[in-house]
Amino acid sequence: MKFLQNKTSKKQSHRLVQWTSSLLTFLALSGGVNAAHANSVNTKNLTNTTSVSLPVNQPQSTHNHQLHNYPIPYQAMGIDPVSLIPIIFLGGFFIFVPLFFGGLVVIGEREVGIVVKKFTVSRRGLPAGSLIALNGEAGLQADTLAPGWHWGHWPWQYSVKKESVVVVPQGEIALIVAADGASIPPERILGKIVDCDNFQDARKFLTQGGEKGRQMGFLTAGTYRINTALFKVITAANASAHGMGPEQLRVYSVTSDKVGVVTTLDGLPIPAGEIAGPVVEGHDNFQNGQKFINGGGRRGLQEQILLSGSWNLNPWFVQVEQVKMTEIPIGYVGVVISFVGKEQEDVSGAAFTHGNLVNQGHKGVWVEPLYPGKHPINSRIMKIELVPTTNIVLNWSGRTERHSYDEKLESLTVRSRDGFAFDLEVAQIIHVGALDAPKVISRVGSMQNLVDHVLEPTIGNYFRNSAQDYTVLDFLTARSERQHEAADYIKTALRSYDVQAIDTLIGDIQPPASLMQTQTDRKIAEEQRKTYEVQQMAQTQRQQLVRETALADIQQEMVKSEQSVQIAELKSQARIKEANGEAESTKLRAMAEAEGIRATGNAKAETYRTGVEALGEQGYTAMQIMQIIGDRNVRLIPDVLVGGGNGNSTNGLVDGLLSMILWNQTHKSQEGTINSFPTQPVTKPTASAEHNGNSQISIKLPVDQEQ
Repeated sequence: MKFLQNKTSKKQSHRLVQWTSSLLTFLALSGGVNAAHANSVNTKNLTNTTSVSLPVNQPQSTHNHQLHNYPIPYQAMGIDPVSLIPIIFLGGFFIFVPLFFGGLVVIGEREVGIVVKKFTVSRRGLPAGSLIALNGEAGLQADTLAPGWHWGHWPWQYSVKKESVVVVPQGEIALIVAADGASIPPERILGKIVDCDNFQDARKFLTQGGEKGRQMGFLTAGTYRINTALFKVITAANASAHGMGPEQLRVYSVTSDKVGVVTTLDGLPIPAGEIAGPVVEGHDNFQNGQKFINGGGRRGLQEQILLSGSWNLNPWFVQVEQVKMTEIPIGYVGVVISFVGKEQEDVSGAAFTHGNLVNQGHKGVWVEPLYPGKHPINSRIMKIELVPTTNIVLNWSGRTERHSYDEKLESLTVRSRDGFAFDLEVAQIIHVGALDAPKVISRVGSMQNLVDHVLEPTIGNYFRNSAQDYTVLDFLTARSERQHEAADYIKTALRSYDVQAIDTLIGDIQPPASLMQTQTDRKIAEEQRKTYEVQQMAQTQRQQLVRETALADIQQEMVKSEQSVQIAELKSQARIKEANGEAESTKLRAMAEAEGIRATGNAKAETYRTGVEALGEQGYTAMQIMQIIGDRNVRLIPDVLVGGGNGNSTNGLVDGLLSMILWNQTHKSQEGTINSFPTQPVTKPTASAEHNGNSQISIKLPVDQEQ
């Protein structure tokens, strides 16, 4: 305190001296100008005389030189030094008398005067624990000096410190620490807000119950005249000196796609069993901390959140964490599980005995879900369980859908009635309605629990049990029937969990390898048989095609042949008729000839009989022979007769041949009218024909044929 008083007194004396010097200079200049006008001629003459009376080569004493040069600056300014003496005394009188005897203090327009009283006549001191004087005690005074002239603050009793006004820039706030006042109650950490004109009225602050220490109230953008002896002001400019960051003293902004989760540092403790303070009305989004405290606000996590915007928040009172808004995608609803709120009042009805559903604002599972969109939800006190309202496909196989609910599901291993163990892949399609989603979450807790604790055992046990009633081949050959049976059973089973079973699909069936090999061989043989049958049918069809093609190719010939057959039939019929006619004609002719021959024969027989009777049988025969010889011109004597004698048959043969040649030459001219007789072979005479030892050659002469 003593150091502060000495420093203030020295600074004030220094400023007073400067102010006095300025005033004296002004008065001196004013008086000097008048003197200059009055003595302008003398000054000029003096200047000229001085300049003439100083020869260059004449030495002068130093003393005379100084006497002549001393008044030169004042003469140049037109001021008579002698005239300054009364001005100085007059100015000093008007300045020092008010200062020392009137106690004048001048405060600038952007200053505030901090008054320190050095002593009192009554020697009354400050009360114990007080720092600021309210009743004229010695020490720092609560009242400050506003801009202007203030009398009665004698230097020997008062010292006045001039401080600049406090300026809080736009977009910032300033925190206050009070050096005096009542003690803060132990249940709170910040001094309460009192009506003291934004800490500009220190007397009001102290008399209205203001508390020392960090203050709940703060300064927003503007200019303030603060008693810095009582209040320490922390701004962004000096925040580092007080262990804070400049960003803490800026207006807090919440972005458009986020919400501010608030934690208060002052207020009553949160009741047991609760995790957040209830909503308090009237504190303007935590900007008025005193109303929050007066309304029974609790320190710690708050149910109320800050939406997007800019807020003047005291960082000693409020801490804000920005989190993203809760987004419900298209095809989903959000089931709200609230950990705070009013006591549970079940509205699910008597039929639903698997959990409680409550209205909005109560603790528990809300009966109304959140629909697609962005919702400003306090994620620290509420949990949002997303429930798909579209069809969900769950795979009991190596495949996993995007929702990952079936990530832990594997293909089912079942055992058939014939003792074979095989793997079965199943796909189940389910649907949860938007209004049924709160019931499902209230019952099982989450969609993953629905899959793990309901669907997996229900579907798995069904197929394990049903597989024992069928063989592996039943699953292979009657797969659609097994699938239909499973769909009916699972649909009924899941409906009791408020889940709709859309369809049950049996995927890949992996029977034992040995059984499959047998079935494969059988199938291959069957397929080969079918292949052979198909090939046989193809060959048959090919033959039919060839036959049809050949028939098509010979169709023209067949037509010709058919026409030929018809023509032949007609010709044959004609010939038959002709033959019949000829036969009939021949028959008639034969009959006629027969009748003629018969008549001729009868006539000849009658003739022969008559001749025989007349000539006798031999006579009549000889007569007939002669008649025939005559009719036929038969020669009885040969033209050439060859004979042999004396045992020389060769000569006789030669003679015979020569005779024949001669005969032929002779009768050539007669060939046109007489037929040549065919040559008859010469027969060798037999031994019986020899007579008298001579051989004979018998030549059979040609007989004239009847022309």
